[in-house]
Amino acid sequence: MPIAIGYARVSTTDQAETGESLELQQRKIRAAAEIGDYELVDVLVDAGESAKSLHRPSAARLLDLVKARKVDAVIVHKLDRLTRSVRDLADLLDLFDRCGVALVSVTESLDTSSAAGRLVLNIMVSVGQWEREVIGERTRDALQAKKARGERVGTVPFGYQLAAGGVALEESPAEQRVLHNLRDLRGQGHTLRTIADELNQQGFTTRNGSPWRFEYVRSVLKAA
Repeated sequence: MPIAIGYARVSTTDQAETGESLELQQRKIRAAAEIGDYELVDVLVDAGESAKSLHRPSAARLLDLVKARKVDAVIVHKLDRLTRSVRDLADLLDLFDRCGVALVSVTESLDTSSAAGRLVLNIMVSVGQWEREVIGERTRDALQAKKARGERVGTVPFGYQLAAGGVALEESPAEQRVLHNLRDLRGQGHTLRTIADELNQQGFTTRNGSPWRFEYVRSVLKAA
């Protein structure tokens, strides 16, 4: 009988919003193991852990078992219990394939021990990657359109302020004076530290009223 290891994960937000408790996940995993004729040796649990990365205690132990080829299958209640990253999922599939380990997901009715299961999961990964790239393109297009209209994009750069409408940017006279001095000093060959010292000696402060430091001089010059 092939040996399987289960994996369950829940964060505080997940449990509150979806009701997918650890107990529910473990019941589903045990039922899937019985139906699939797997010998379930354990169910590893990560409680209160995010799926943003694989840096979780039980997830690390799971990967060690897979790499050591001590299990034939990994069973999860749902793919996002293992990871929500398309890239991480693709890497996991590659690792499982190299180690001869099947990935079984109860909710998605997937089992990569079969050719059909591998095909469906690879399609899901490809679609997820495509969706991520499309969202990225739309976001870039939207930001470029905002910049073209002179609207705020992220943090208001030093030397500018929000106009009365709260959308477009306009020059801040006070900060423009500081910016002019800063650029002039840099053009004269001063270092970032000497520029910060000179601005402080002239009585200029940063946007939040603190003294100038070379790190802030560098960030302002980079954004200017």
